[in-house]
Amino acid sequence: MGDAQSLLRANTLYDTIGVTSLDLGLQLQAERVRSAEALTTRELTEVLGGQRARTDSSVAEFRQAVTDAGGSVGEDLRLPLGNLDTALDRLGTIRSDIDGGLSSRLAGLNEYNRILDAIFMLYDHLVSVSDLEIFQQASSLQAMGMAREYIAREHALIIGALADKRLTEPEVAAFTEYAASRKFLHSRGQAGLDVALRRPYEQVFATEPFLTFATMESRIIKTGGPPPDAESWHDAVDKLSTRLDDLGVSSSDTLAARTSKAATGTMIEIGIAGGLGLIAVLASIIISVRFGRRLAGELAGLRGAAVELSRERLPDLVARLRKGEEVDVRKEARAIRVSGSAEITDVARAFGSVQRTAVTAAIGQSALRRGVGQVFLNLARRKQGLLHRQLALLDGMQRRAHDPDKLEELFRLDHLTTRMRRHAESLIVLSGAAPGRAWRKPVPVIDIVRAAVSEVEDYTRVSVETMPAGAIDGTAAADVTHLVAELVENATIYSPPDTLVQVRGDMVSNGYVIEVEDRGLGLTASEYARLNALLAAPPEFDLADSDRLGLFVVASLAARHGINVLLRRSPFGGTVAIVLVPRSSVTEQSALEAADGDGRAALPARTRKKALAVVSSGTHGSGSQGSRDSRDSRGSRGSNSAGTHAGLPRRVRQANLAKPLKEAPPEPEQRDERSPDEVRDLFSAYQRGTQRAREEASEEGPMSKGDA
Repeated sequence: MGDAQSLLRANTLYDTIGVTSLDLGLQLQAERVRSAEALTTRELTEVLGGQRARTDSSVAEFRQAVTDAGGSVGEDLRLPLGNLDTALDRLGTIRSDIDGGLSSRLAGLNEYNRILDAIFMLYDHLVSVSDLEIFQQASSLQAMGMAREYIAREHALIIGALADKRLTEPEVAAFTEYAASRKFLHSRGQAGLDVALRRPYEQVFATEPFLTFATMESRIIKTGGPPPDAESWHDAVDKLSTRLDDLGVSSSDTLAARTSKAATGTMIEIGIAGGLGLIAVLASIIISVRFGRRLAGELAGLRGAAVELSRERLPDLVARLRKGEEVDVRKEARAIRVSGSAEITDVARAFGSVQRTAVTAAIGQSALRRGVGQVFLNLARRKQGLLHRQLALLDGMQRRAHDPDKLEELFRLDHLTTRMRRHAESLIVLSGAAPGRAWRKPVPVIDIVRAAVSEVEDYTRVSVETMPAGAIDGTAAADVTHLVAELVENATIYSPPDTLVQVRGDMVSNGYVIEVEDRGLGLTASEYARLNALLAAPPEFDLADSDRLGLFVVASLAARHGINVLLRRSPFGGTVAIVLVPRSSVTEQSALEAADGDGRAALPARTRKKALAVVSSGTHGSGSQGSRDSRDSRGSRGSNSAGTHAGLPRRVRQANLAKPLKEAPPEPEQRDERSPDEVRDLFSAYQRGTQRAREEASEEGPMSKGDA
């Protein structure tokens, strides 16, 4: 359809713009010749005036033809038409300069040449058709027409030169350029024309007028002057121009007829193709309506099976594999049963293959994860056993040590071993197993917090504030200790070393709250949201994501006991970790005392000793911070009951003295500085008393798989 429209459009443009522009070009060429005479003689003749009138009439006809072409004038023609219209508007100025003698001969002729160049530029756009053969012939005829224009330019230049019997050097150069362009265009045009259109031009080029013109043309270029026989020049150019003009018109008509014929043939092809296409469309509609319903039913069955596979069966299978259940591949990857055409059954088989591959891959990944988890668990259990033995050896070494410096080093090594044990327990937690430490009785929250702080490397920066009475169920005490230790360690790592990490707690309606606050840089709102989502619903642990290992451990421990952990920005710029232990895992302190009788904490003796040692070390290591920790500890013990946190009676200064002694206390006796032997005996007595207390407390030791 596009080819036909292009050919019809080209035919319409030729009948309107093409014919009138051809006449316009001939009239401008004639006026250029008369103007050359006037530029030489400086005389305005009636012949020149009559030619100007004919040119003006041709301009009016051309512009009317452009208007009549209407919709046939596309965007590709608007620019050349606009350029030609602008050039035609200058025609009055060119004539005024000639009449007033303001223009030289060559300059005046060049003004006409520019108008004719705009016409030939329009011709180039008129031959834009989709038929390649017609386009090639039209382009060749265009070249022959431009060659005819160069002959007219040579003639106009020589007409002026014959009047004063001379050619200036610029005019000789222009004539030479015209002749060379004419020869080139004749050669190119003849090469592109077919036999029917080329033969008439070959006949013209073999006639006497063309041969005479070519001979005189060469002589003018060689001598640099006008031809000596003016009459011979006029006769040859007139005859040659007439024959070329007639030949151009007849060739254009022949090409237009071909274009019309091609357009008609294309329209016939369109009709045939349209009829066959209409039949094909009707047939396809009938077939589609007939088979569409059956295909829709088959696709609906396939879609239902695929939706069931993607939304129910595979997610359920993955969930069961995460729980550690055994899965039978043949049973779970059963074939999708659908009926219908071969294509539908092929797609169903392809879905079945995808299903088997997905199930097999999921089972393989689950087995791999279980294997890796079992490796972690075995390594962690072995490491845990070795660490328990190491702790036992350190405990014995501490009992036998008498040198305070060596005892301090043993305490540091004991602290390091405790941290290593927590890391081993983290591996056990990530593998999905329980660490193994548990107690029969509830453990006071203050002891849990102190034990957690004792497992942190930078414990001297941790300030434990006063906490209300409360205890955690013994089965969850070890995991809560581990959870708090991870949060405290994270707070010390991601905060400046010269700042405090505050730990505080309170009994609330939903349970017991423990807060860990640091003075670090904090996080963005999106990062808090992402981490809180991880803590609320811990995903399956990814081996590649080890940067947040502690948070995975915290999330796993919290999920195991129903503990809520929330991170938020601190008013001081850092981060506050809020741990809410549910009411089901919390015991009132009064209930604890009624159950135990003496209110003794359920942590083992060595853990309590270690926590107290850490607090004491923190007191000496951090100045006012350690003193505040000691005061907080004493304050918290003073508010559980009348006794100490270990159940011993609290000594009150001078409570049992006689009244006279209270009123007049004796002067303290001045004692000399103790000797080294006395100091050694004093520490030995202290060590024996400590050992005796450990042995008594070991009878209340934890029910622990790992400790066993």
